[in-house]
Amino acid sequence: MERGLLTPLKELRRQVFVEVARIAFETEAENLKDAVEGIPYKITPGDRPRYRESIWRERAICSERVRLAMGLSLRPEDVPVHLTSGMRASDIADKYYEPPLMQVIPSACAACAPNKYKVTDNCRGCVAHPCTAVCPKQCITLQNGRAVIDEAACIRCGKCKSVCPYDAIAHHTRPCAEACGVKAIESDELGRARIVPERCVSCGMCMVSCPFGAIADKSQLFQLIRAIRRGDKIIAEVAPAYVGQFGDGVTPAKFKAALKRLGFADVYEVALGADMGAAVEAHHYAEEVATGRQPYMFTSCCPAWAMLIKHYFPETADKLSRTLTPMVATARTIKQKYPEHRVVFIGPCAAKKLEASRRSVRSDVDFVLTFEELSAVFEARGIDPQAMESEGEMNDATGAGRGYACAGGVAGAIEKCIRAYYPGTPLQVEHVEGLEDCRKMLLLAKMGKKNGCLIEGMACPGGCVAGAGTNIAIGKAAALVKKTVEGSAEAVPPKQLAEIRLE
Repeated sequence: MERGLLTPLKELRRQVFVEVARIAFETEAENLKDAVEGIPYKITPGDRPRYRESIWRERAICSERVRLAMGLSLRPEDVPVHLTSGMRASDIADKYYEPPLMQVIPSACAACAPNKYKVTDNCRGCVAHPCTAVCPKQCITLQNGRAVIDEAACIRCGKCKSVCPYDAIAHHTRPCAEACGVKAIESDELGRARIVPERCVSCGMCMVSCPFGAIADKSQLFQLIRAIRRGDKIIAEVAPAYVGQFGDGVTPAKFKAALKRLGFADVYEVALGADMGAAVEAHHYAEEVATGRQPYMFTSCCPAWAMLIKHYFPETADKLSRTLTPMVATARTIKQKYPEHRVVFIGPCAAKKLEASRRSVRSDVDFVLTFEELSAVFEARGIDPQAMESEGEMNDATGAGRGYACAGGVAGAIEKCIRAYYPGTPLQVEHVEGLEDCRKMLLLAKMGKKNGCLIEGMACPGGCVAGAGTNIAIGKAAALVKKTVEGSAEAVPPKQLAEIRLE
């Protein structure tokens, strides 16, 4: 689907987040059950459905979205489980996560055909009918003046579609499966989509591709708001892709003011951690890869790319940079200075929720919020970032770190650092975006075809600006990030940044 459009589906998701956020801010624990149960009726009032065949199905789907927005799992379809079941465990002011992150809401899934060729009304029943001539299984016949495909015999080779002079044969695929670069989506016994957890890397591209909104991720906005309401001191770290996500007139200073109005103690740029990472990885490339001691090197900042490497190409995992990701490096910097404060990462990425919860490397991130979720929180509190008075600039980073938001920006930042710190170093840089192309790149690297390369991988086509939790069109977001990079006071971080140790 076209990203950045305010579709009815996007509006429904936003309404759920707004209502959950409002309840989290305003409702006492003893009244929480009644408030949550009322959300589906508030979002779908009356007795006439707007999008489904019945009001009951609309409310059932809305109920599942409410549960996911509160961090709860979906309810089983064959066992009576109350909407608010498990809510007591979710009503906390701490990180709450129960895997899996990405889930298919069965009642919302339209059971799209995963792979099907169908003759449309464009068929003219032409005399040549090349579709019948090219079909290797002779499964196309002419009936009542038009072509008909025997689906039971069809092997879905697509040859009929390629030769039709009227483009009368359509290829129907399941949008979520088409968007999944690791083939983690299958069909259940009723033909509905099902995510195989062992294959999924949680990039969220299936979620943004489903036109029925049948796939959603779990949120931590409820728990974060409970922590704000409790009076916890929380510092926000904001991913560089935030530019333009909250309105055309929202400057960094206005955005910072809006976050502080929401209740955060301070705001940092995650591009600070990106600068640290670029400096460290530049040093590593010059010392290890350029000298031939290591054949190639992968960047590590995209969590879905890192999961792809570890799950599907484990024999190359030692080439993945061990540099702390920008999110983690920034969080550790904050906690070194403010050990009693908590940290929320605000960004475009669903997979960061998993990175913040992993146990192999301490993240120091207490909550993760997407730009989409933050927009709903602003609305729930009546905060308009565009109307805010500026409250201090955000000058934590250089143009190199801010460029991490776009595909090619990570490798570009490291390249700038290498050329600045180690002039004359032989350098090969490549970047790849989208999980399917990422897999191809990893296979080439495994085969020894990319020796000497610094390889950046981004799961989302377009980079972080195309993440599943963004609000605006990808092209517009990329242009705004580029403008921010070019307008930065410093282009490259100092070399000494590579020497900082974050314990």
